[in-house]
Amino acid sequence: MIGVYDSGLGGLTVLAALRAAAIDDDVVYFADQAHVPYGERTDADLHALLTANLAWLEAHGVDLVVMGCNTSCAVASRLGWPVTNFRLPVQDLIVNGARSFAQSPFKRVAVIATPATVRSHAYASAIGAVAPQVDVVEIAAPLLVPLVEAGQSESAAARDAVREAVAQFPPGVDAIVYGCTHYPLLDAHFALAAPHAARIDPAREQARAVLALGLPPGNGTTLYVTNADPVAFEQNVRRWTGDTTGRVRSVTAAAK
Repeated sequence: MIGVYDSGLGGLTVLAALRAAAIDDDVVYFADQAHVPYGERTDADLHALLTANLAWLEAHGVDLVVMGCNTSCAVASRLGWPVTNFRLPVQDLIVNGARSFAQSPFKRVAVIATPATVRSHAYASAIGAVAPQVDVVEIAAPLLVPLVEAGQSESAAARDAVREAVAQFPPGVDAIVYGCTHYPLLDAHFALAAPHAARIDPAREQARAVLALGLPPGNGTTLYVTNADPVAFEQNVRRWTGDTTGRVRSVTAAAK
C-alpha cells in the first residue's frame, strides 16, 4: 500500500499521475490541512510536521511513501529525512522531478515554489546534479497555495497572483517547473501568463519512479484523509479527482 502525503490538496496531482501511469496499488492519501500553508513555516516546524505525518502513515500500514509535498522534500534536503521505526522507503518528489532535465533542451528554467522550497535551493541543487548546463532561477509565490485551498483556483484573484509571480521571471525563461503540487491546479493561468514557456510537472517523473519499482498489483482503492474540514475536503477530492468511490475520513490534527 502506498502513502501519498501533502499539506493539502496539491498532492492530488501526484495521485492523478500515479493513476495515469496505471499504478493500481491501494493508496492512503493524507492531507495535513490543519497546518496548511507550509510555505512560510520554519524549517524546524516543517521537519516536525514531516516526522509526525510519516509516522502516521507508517502506523496505518503503508509500505512506501510517495511524497506529494515539495516543501517537505525541500526541508528534508536540509535537515534529513526522519528515520521511522521501520525505515519506510520514500520517493522524493524534488529528486525525481529533477530527472525531467536529464536530457533537457531548456537553457533557463524558472522553478516557482513556496518560500520554504525556494529558501532551501533544493530544486537548483537537484537540477544542477543532472543538468549542470541549465540555468535555474527560483521564484517564491506564497499567495497561490491559500487560493487553491480556498477553492479559488479559477478566480480572478488566482489569475492575478499567477501573473504577479510570472512577472518576477528574468528574461529568457523557456520552461517553468511547478515546484509545488498545488500549482498544476492553476495551469490554465500559467499558460496564459507565460505562453512561450514549457510547463513541467514533477509529478510525472514521480510516477515514473514509482512505476519502475515494479510493485505488485493492487485493487486501486484510495482512502482520502484530512485533519481539517472533511466536508470541504471531500468536495474538493471529488471535484479534482473525479473519484466518486474513494472513502474520505477525518482525523484529529496533532497540535502544532
